[in-house]
Amino acid sequence: MDKPTMMTYVLEQSEMVQSILSRFPDNVEEFVDIALGTSDWLVFATGSSYNAALSAKYYVENRANVRMEIKEPFHFTHYDRISPHVDLAIGISQSGQSTSTIGALARVRQESDIRTIAMASDKNSAISEVANATTEIGCGKERVGYVTKGFTATVLTFMLAGLRLAQRKGIASDDQVNSELEALRKFGKALPDIITATENFYEQYKEEFVGAPRFTVVGNGPAVGTTKEMETKFSETVRLPTQGIELEAFMHGPYLEVNPEHRIFFLETESPVKHRLEALRAYESRITPYTYTIRLGESNDERTLGLPLSLDEYQAPIALIVPFQILAHHIAGGRGIDLTQRIYTDFGVAMQSKTQPGDYA
Repeated sequence: MDKPTMMTYVLEQSEMVQSILSRFPDNVEEFVDIALGTSDWLVFATGSSYNAALSAKYYVENRANVRMEIKEPFHFTHYDRISPHVDLAIGISQSGQSTSTIGALARVRQESDIRTIAMASDKNSAISEVANATTEIGCGKERVGYVTKGFTATVLTFMLAGLRLAQRKGIASDDQVNSELEALRKFGKALPDIITATENFYEQYKEEFVGAPRFTVVGNGPAVGTTKEMETKFSETVRLPTQGIELEAFMHGPYLEVNPEHRIFFLETESPVKHRLEALRAYESRITPYTYTIRLGESNDERTLGLPLSLDEYQAPIALIVPFQILAHHIAGGRGIDLTQRIYTDFGVAMQSKTQPGDYA
């Protein structure tokens, strides 16, 4: 039997999204039971789990009227103070084995009476021991180190928790909830077309992508989580210098490194500051011919990958990441990197960043 690859799990995402949605609201009810009455959330996550939390953050805040701060758990455990305003702590670890996230939740429980929730792919994993409840993200076991399916599942489940909380708080009507769910169902159904469109885009610009010396992706608002996950995924797989950066931050220094060989992606959403992104793209296109745009909806521009669905700015991150998952896999292959051959397999245990070795194929 062939080893599973990143693409194995990318191709499973459409069915997974529909499965997670079919279990709403039961799959997030325990989360909401604990979250009711809270308004200031502290979220611990690292790596792709951090990026997933950032991708869901603005949706949850917007829909459920809560405030969320996301922190790197190791730094929090050793250096940060716990704010007296925090009334809910959430730890996210796809494997449930992240020692830093487990440690951060353990510190919260030791020093306060703040309620704690874990989010993981396995409700019986190690992180569940330091939480009042564990919400299963619904992706099953992903036996590839470069996660895709688990990232999407984390974003979606976190969004659904925020949506259900809004419903139970009386902020969102049943009709509004049904409208949100329908938009997410359409995303799940559109995934095969998104995959096909991305693969065509890769083939069109394969030489430019494979020959790139470095990559940057620029986005704003809720899409910032997408920029950071692109940075993570390309670093893991393509193994070239890669930067994911917020739109305005790019304009304060990082723009100075752009040269004619630089590859820059722009994430376009229906944002109130969309004109700023358009202005930056026009400027940088004068310096490098290698600029690309990813957006929702059709586009006649040949250097724009239009995804065939309609989502608002807060929903958009769950779809915007999928092209980068595919491009990471394909560009790595184009560069001669065999991602099925794992490297540094002893790293997690050697550095005590995981409670046990990953169960990878």
